[in-house]
Amino acid sequence: MIKIAPSILSADFAALGHDIARVEAGGADQLHVDVMDGRFVPNITIGPVVVAAIRKRTRLPLDVHLMIVEPERYIPEFVAAGADMVTVHAEACPHLQRTLAQIRELGARGGVALNPSTPPDALEYVLDDLDLVLVMSVNPGFGGQAFIPSTHRKIRDIRALLGDRHRRVDVSVDGGVKADLAKALANDGASTLVAGSAIFGAADPAAAVRAIRDAATAR
Repeated sequence: MIKIAPSILSADFAALGHDIARVEAGGADQLHVDVMDGRFVPNITIGPVVVAAIRKRTRLPLDVHLMIVEPERYIPEFVAAGADMVTVHAEACPHLQRTLAQIRELGARGGVALNPSTPPDALEYVLDDLDLVLVMSVNPGFGGQAFIPSTHRKIRDIRALLGDRHRRVDVSVDGGVKADLAKALANDGASTLVAGSAIFGAADPAAAVRAIRDAATAR
């Protein structure tokens, strides 16, 4: 089953509750929350206070994507704020297994994000500690970027690496995802499609959520 995860990075932050309600009406499965620190990526977004505010407005699962250095310092705050999933970058975690264990011990699901140039084998020794893999199909830091085509092969390689774990571990793809890519990404093995501008930049975000799902599940 394909899950659709609208990325609030592209939402109207002055009307965030309203925008969340619109994607809920379209059948969104979860919300993707991008946290940037201006160091790991060249942008600054939000912190635990905003995550806590979002948690009060929705029952959808929250996947908090930490694009920050030293994520282990802040994971407890994000889980306490309401994160159901916490995704950290392999490139930012020198002790990746320990960080994933920390997330799980706090009661959240643990994920690892890979930048476009980071190979799947960065996951090899944490496969049993993973709940999800987030494949970045753009270089992180800004919304509205174009999808990098080599992502298709990377998703297939990650599914092969996961082997028998494939039913347990979600594979998400984030960056430049639109309806016209949805079917191919699902065929590659992606189980969650993260979309920001393609949803919140549409005149009707609810319809955009449905369009991406319909495209992904078309026969």
